[in-house]
Amino acid sequence: MLRAMSEVNVKAGIECILKRIEEAYARRPAEHVKMAKPLLVAVSKTKPVEMIIESYTAGQRHFGENYVQELVEKAQHPDILQHCPEIKWHFIGHLQNNKINKILKLPNLYMIQTVDSEKLATGLDSAWGKIHGDNKTPLSVLVQVNTSGEEAKNGVQPSETPALFKYIHNNLKNLKLEGLMTIGAFGFDYTSGPNPDFISLMNVHRLIFEENALEPHAVQVSMGMSDDFEKAIEAGSTIVRVGSAIFGFRPKKTA
Repeated sequence: MLRAMSEVNVKAGIECILKRIEEAYARRPAEHVKMAKPLLVAVSKTKPVEMIIESYTAGQRHFGENYVQELVEKAQHPDILQHCPEIKWHFIGHLQNNKINKILKLPNLYMIQTVDSEKLATGLDSAWGKIHGDNKTPLSVLVQVNTSGEEAKNGVQPSETPALFKYIHNNLKNLKLEGLMTIGAFGFDYTSGPNPDFISLMNVHRLIFEENALEPHAVQVSMGMSDDFEKAIEAGSTIVRVGSAIFGFRPKKTA
């Protein structure tokens, strides 16, 4: 996958997004001030290794991939291993139980953001223990919530999320349950008001930290992508997943 270096300026794209994240964070209303400062996950699906290395060189460390085989290839790519030793991979796509071992054996795996059932959570817990042993740092995970109610989207229903959260939190010692994630409906028109998917996830977030006697900042919230990450941050998001706004960034012409 070849591209002219002048076409996309990845470094400038990252700098632009980080600036916008800071500005959105400053606008966060009082009820969400206890939430953590947002983390940028650069979504590198379908993007070539050279662009990931370019992003890493610019200071980006967290990267998200949607497809198992693509993450398998990238995480083990010799150029990534050589040039990006501190890279942190987030898996943000649908994970089938029969693909668990493929993912968990990869170097620099940081987080699975899409746990949506007791079966998947239990499988991850068991496999992580077998692969890495009891002394290994637990695997960070998020519970994926289907806030939009769309059949095409994965995730547990909002009403069922507290029970799944409690199950993982209380029973699975090899998993570090960090919080919640949603994809939400695409193309929401913000002229009609706040995003109902964001409101739904923040309502679940509140219920969970209150029921489990946790501080609000102890439960991460992953929501918001290229077209709405600023609105998500204002709503309380602590992890934003941005792809095209970084890897498709084209500087404006000055002349």
